[in-house]
Amino acid sequence: MTSELTFKKVKVSDKGQISLPVEIQREVGIKKGDELLLIRKGQKIVLEKPRRIVEFLEDEFADLQDISELSLRRMWLRKKEDIWDRYLKASNK
Repeated sequence: MTSELTFKKVKVSDKGQISLPVEIQREVGIKKGDELLLIRKGQKIVLEKPRRIVEFLEDEFADLQDISELSLRRMWLRKKEDIWDRYLKASNK
């Protein structure tokens, strides 16, 4: 797959649909029935395969998961404190 910019002109149908050019589908690996994620920021629109977004987010949040697990482990070691009682009361509301 090439990383160079590619420009293709597409038309929007009266139903608001567009067709992706076949060569783009092949290059990116889009098949019939695949789902794409549409991302809009202002007037810009990007289509992405959801798997790429998931992989990106997994990488971005890997540290957060480690920190969260560490924090929970520390809290668990202090179970004589009333922190768990407060947590259970708050979560049951």
